[in-house]
Amino acid sequence: MTFPLVECVPNISEGRDLEKINAIVDVVRQTPGCTVLGVEPDADYHRTVITFAGAPNAVVEGAIALIEASVSLLDMRTHQGEHPRLGVVDVCPFVPLRDVTMDECAELARRVVERLSNRGDIPLFLYGAAAVREERTMLSHLRRGEYEGLQARLEGTDEMHADATKLPDAGAMTWSDDVARSGGITVGARPILVAYNVNVDEQGAAVARKIGSIVRSSGRLLKSSGGGKIRSRGMLERVQGMGVPVDELGISQVSMNLLDVNKCPLHLAFMTCESLANDHDASLCGSEIVGLVPLQAMLEAGRFFSPDSTANEDLVSAAVDGLGLNRHHHFDPNVHIIEWALEREVET
Repeated sequence: MTFPLVECVPNISEGRDLEKINAIVDVVRQTPGCTVLGVEPDADYHRTVITFAGAPNAVVEGAIALIEASVSLLDMRTHQGEHPRLGVVDVCPFVPLRDVTMDECAELARRVVERLSNRGDIPLFLYGAAAVREERTMLSHLRRGEYEGLQARLEGTDEMHADATKLPDAGAMTWSDDVARSGGITVGARPILVAYNVNVDEQGAAVARKIGSIVRSSGRLLKSSGGGKIRSRGMLERVQGMGVPVDELGISQVSMNLLDVNKCPLHLAFMTCESLANDHDASLCGSEIVGLVPLQAMLEAGRFFSPDSTANEDLVSAAVDGLGLNRHHHFDPNVHIIEWALEREVET
């Protein structure tokens, strides 16, 4: 007998202090009905991706516990990292996995924001399917200006945001010492997203930044000397991307969110980046999946790299090799593939 299953993938703005990370993750582990599937800290991004799953009500309680622990333990005033961020829990999405609709996940996100709004000390934003209006759907629109621009937004001096995206949906609406510590917290609902980083063998990120601006769906904003502006669309569909240095490894990454792996499969993203890197006299050195990935996405990549393979295990192995997922990072199919992780961890 099965039950509705929801995944939650909060990203916290702490990737270096393992004691604090473990303390935050532990509150989820201690929430009845929640199973932690993955914890992936990144020191350069100064960010940790946490993945847990369970029945809808249990996941709501786990998300609230995680946000409250993060607000208590983390401080945005001292945070520096490569990844864009707005607050101590930069994003907290609900994802339908089984017998749950997107609308139901959006309602879960709204419940979390409503419960937390009673505190009054955290700016809370809704995005994705939980957004209250279309202009607030995209996380990148709500996060524009990042943490450093939040004070101006709340004090009314911000010039980066239109009225539709400027203020929180709930919680704190004015700047304070509490808000300076927590930053803004964004809660939403979305389909399965694959966080995918392609490694470029270079110091700095000159080539990675060029590739990121070419492949991302939004493309490049081009400006004339006279002030005219026009946007050139990117190569890949439903992809967010940017180039960042990874100093710890002496490489750079094209850091991407594949918003729909049916429209931009893993192997298409990888091969496109490889082609562009070669155009700039650079080479790739593998890639990285952050968090979990659907089995189907790995099977499709495996068919590209090994057309004669048929067994799922062989296709996954071909995908791991073809994408170089173990070149600089460790990819365990039983941990990082959603369906296989659920089979191992979640009772059905």
